[in-house]
Amino acid sequence: MIVSRNWLADYTSLPQSVEELTNRLTMSGLNLEEFHDVTEPMSSSDVAIDIEVTSNRPDCLGHIGVAREVSVLFGTKLKVPATAVKESTEPASAATSVSIEASDLCPEYHARVIRGVKVGPSPAWLRDRLTAVGINSVNNIVDVTNFVMMECGQPLHAFDMDRLGGHRIVVRRAVKGETITAIDQRQYTLSEDMCVIADATRPVAVAGVMGGFDTEISDSTVNVLIEAAAFASLSVRATARSLKLHSPSSYRFERKVDRLQLDWASRRCCELILQVAGGTLLSGSIVAGQAPPQSREHISLRFAQISRLLGIQIPHDTSVNILENLGLRLVARDETSVTIEPPSWRPDLLRECDLIEEVARIHGYEHIPTDATLPVVSTARTRREQVQDSVRTQLVSCGFSEALTLSFVSEDQRKLFRPLGDIPAVAVNHSSRSHENQLRQSLIPSLLQCRRQNERHGSANAELFEVARVYLSAGQGKPENVAEPLTIGIVSGRPFAILLGAVEALAQKLAPHSVITTAPVENSEFTAGRGALVSLNGVVWGWIGELSRDVLDRSDLQDAVTIAELRLPLIEELFEPSRSYTPLPRFPSVSRDLNFVLPESVSWAQLASTVSQAAGELLLGTSFGGQYRGKQIAADRKSYLITCRFMAADRTLTTDEVDSVITSIIRACESGLSASLRA
Repeated sequence: MIVSRNWLADYTSLPQSVEELTNRLTMSGLNLEEFHDVTEPMSSSDVAIDIEVTSNRPDCLGHIGVAREVSVLFGTKLKVPATAVKESTEPASAATSVSIEASDLCPEYHARVIRGVKVGPSPAWLRDRLTAVGINSVNNIVDVTNFVMMECGQPLHAFDMDRLGGHRIVVRRAVKGETITAIDQRQYTLSEDMCVIADATRPVAVAGVMGGFDTEISDSTVNVLIEAAAFASLSVRATARSLKLHSPSSYRFERKVDRLQLDWASRRCCELILQVAGGTLLSGSIVAGQAPPQSREHISLRFAQISRLLGIQIPHDTSVNILENLGLRLVARDETSVTIEPPSWRPDLLRECDLIEEVARIHGYEHIPTDATLPVVSTARTRREQVQDSVRTQLVSCGFSEALTLSFVSEDQRKLFRPLGDIPAVAVNHSSRSHENQLRQSLIPSLLQCRRQNERHGSANAELFEVARVYLSAGQGKPENVAEPLTIGIVSGRPFAILLGAVEALAQKLAPHSVITTAPVENSEFTAGRGALVSLNGVVWGWIGELSRDVLDRSDLQDAVTIAELRLPLIEELFEPSRSYTPLPRFPSVSRDLNFVLPESVSWAQLASTVSQAAGELLLGTSFGGQYRGKQIAADRKSYLITCRFMAADRTLTTDEVDSVITSIIRACESGLSASLRA
């Protein structure tokens, strides 16, 4: 935001030194970029001051807003023009009409009409003001609209009223494929989600962005319609990005304008046009839409909180005076607190801490000593933080490196790995990343890209993991864990069985009493031969598998890759932060191998479950010993080798006891699974 020193002086008294002025502005939050003298082609010398205005301070996108800051910082009086205008007896409503058909995109629209203007060059004072802030002079009418925008931050637009079809204004959504030639004389194709200002037949301006060429002010203009409106900030931002058409107006509408200032800006614009171009102002303003609330929600400020947060004592009266000088209205006050109503031009003031920040920056951050003692209390880590720390520690100990990737992916990347099926994309249509504008639904594509980047830089076989959110829906009415679940993603060059072991170790580390099971899953698009759903206590936790050659080729990867993707909320629910340990067993265990021949339809999980139920409390555990299909076994059957370990806590088991349990296991498998022992 470039401001003119001479222009600021119209609204408040300034210090003699520009350095003092810019230093105080910088210390109050309006950081100085640079300042330089401006002489030619101006009639008098000036100083242009370039300050950085943060996005939460749209009130400082005009000279009056900056002057208000200066008046508070230096204790001077703020002078805002009164905007006295003389109107004729003919009502403006007899000359034009305004209707809003898209109230969600334009909540309020003001229109005034001036007849009999004489378009020509602007006077020297007006040209000087605009030149100082880097705006070229066009003609006296357009220059006034630019002047008022730079004065108060409210964009305005002037239409040649005689070129408006039907002499009317319609605020509506554009028709898909509709075109408009803007005042930059380029044609733009509009979409149905864009807001336009139209006359009876066609668009005449892209709302909040730029006016149309066909209705711009020219030397032949006689009658003018002045627009002062409020447009939805997100709509203006999306339109400007989509059309790649940015302007000082769109910049301000994107940050929201003060709707209670619309009438003032409209009257101020008409006042100056009458002054520099003559004409007759018709009576009244045509207002369409809903007027905003005249008051805002009150905020309470406890005086004790000021010293607690800042570490210094500021007199109560000083704090209240600062807030009142900034335009906040005092509602109530007692010995310990004050209740304040923020002004309409400060949408950023919402909470008590916002008021304390205002007091601090005006009082002066330099008054806060660097060695001030602040009552800082450490907070305990949340359960989720403990789980995430444990996940990272365990995976790093298994040899994986943590990656941090962007949440945005391209459409090709999103479609690369879709374990949950064809979920509709969640996209930001007008992201600055025009190619990668879709929110990821899996961490795997981003991690594969990281693995590829490592390959290109000579670091082969990068073992990577990431803990981050995936985006499965826009979240309308859905809980966070469903719409945007935290997920653990792993990509590895290790064999399937070894990665499965790492996943099992992760589950045992965080939830040692949970039961982890796997079940085969057939998805040839993603896995080649091996793929499994992983469950904890019967609830699906995620999946693990070997990527197919097709996916590897599309990712430009040479070596085989095994992946795993696990949902964090489930392991968070089962997480055991504190552990209890039991003494090591005093008595030895006994192992027996059983080689069962089973139908092809029987899974390992079914066999392990049957063995566990039949063995009873003496069974310490089972493990997979291998499987076989071959000549000695029928074509529709297979064999599983299962190793059973037995132990008693109070004695050494005898051979007879173990044999008895083995007999029970064999009988259960024969009757329940149609199994037989392999000779």
